[in-house]
Amino acid sequence: MGLSLRNGDYVLDGTGGLRRAEGREALLERVLFRLTARRGTFPFLPELGSRLWQLGQLSAAQRQSAAEQYVAEALAPEEGLTVDQVTLAESGGGRARVTASMTWRGDSLSVTVEVS
Repeated sequence: MGLSLRNGDYVLDGTGGLRRAEGREALLERVLFRLTARRGTFPFLPELGSRLWQLGQLSAAQRQSAAEQYVAEALAPEEGLTVDQVTLAESGGGRARVTASMTWRGDSLSVTVEVS
């Protein structure tokens, strides 16, 4: 069980305390955090985060395979989580949507993050 995050901020529980997440919800919050945090920006945890933000620096032909690699390395520390598919959808202006389809404890999960 961990504290619930939304857009990088802790979520209040309505009683002045902090909301806690567990199970599938906690996993999805960790996955979103790992995919949106820039890898290398946490001095004491250099392997935390992803390199998805670097996709725009690659040629169009390289982006899909790089997105797959970046998602896999960002989520590797999550025990029991298998990345089944990564889909990259370019939205123009240097922006893209990356969708990761995963399996955890026999449950299918999917998250989408915006990358610029």
